[in-house]
Amino acid sequence: MLLAAGRGERMRPLTDTCPKPLLVVQGQPLLQWHLQALAQAGVRQAVINTAWLGEQISDRFLSHFGLQGALGKREQLSISYSHEGVDFGGALETAGGIARALPQLGPVFWLAAGDVFAPDFTFDAAAVQAFEASNRLAHLWLVPNPEHHLRGDFGLSPEGLALNLPADDPTPRFTYSTIALLRAELFGLPWCDIPPGNPGGVAQPLAPLLRRAMDLSRVSASLYTGRWTDVGTPERLAQLQR
Repeated sequence: MLLAAGRGERMRPLTDTCPKPLLVVQGQPLLQWHLQALAQAGVRQAVINTAWLGEQISDRFLSHFGLQGALGKREQLSISYSHEGVDFGGALETAGGIARALPQLGPVFWLAAGDVFAPDFTFDAAAVQAFEASNRLAHLWLVPNPEHHLRGDFGLSPEGLALNLPADDPTPRFTYSTIALLRAELFGLPWCDIPPGNPGGVAQPLAPLLRRAMDLSRVSASLYTGRWTDVGTPERLAQLQR
């Protein structure tokens, strides 16, 4: 699932007429970098949620994304959409949006934010297999803290568990990259009280669900040190273009 429903307030005026995931970075839309990496990794289905100017996203990518793979083989990725703006008049936040799209997703799925530039990240099938064999509800990729988020989000234990640390805990924290493997189970009771398919359009963030699962050692994590940028401001976008 690719998250593409946000308004992109901090990117205005660029996002007044263009949804943030379609802003061009190094020659192609931000969202296309993820679609390309997913297709190269052998993923065959993607769901994109939309709200602000969402019709531009579905008009741009339609129902399929293809690229030329190794040995001339064409890698094809089918795309479906969860149009939160059409259905509810606005975005449902991360957990609400995932819950809405859950009927289109499998029991285990990738999650990535469409406004993050991570061209070195590989959606590795071996990581999926290891996750499926575990009892974890989520596996997060964490990154070294960028200048705009020096406090970070979660700790990382030597055993590879993501840690929900108290505010006064001096243990180093890392920033959640917004790339993860998730189980659909995380979006049901006792972790999440949104009804299946989110028919009421409940808006809910993802972090509280993750923190509940972390407290019971059900979330693992890895540190990712490849190129990564949260393209959250025009200045960061300009820096990437340079």
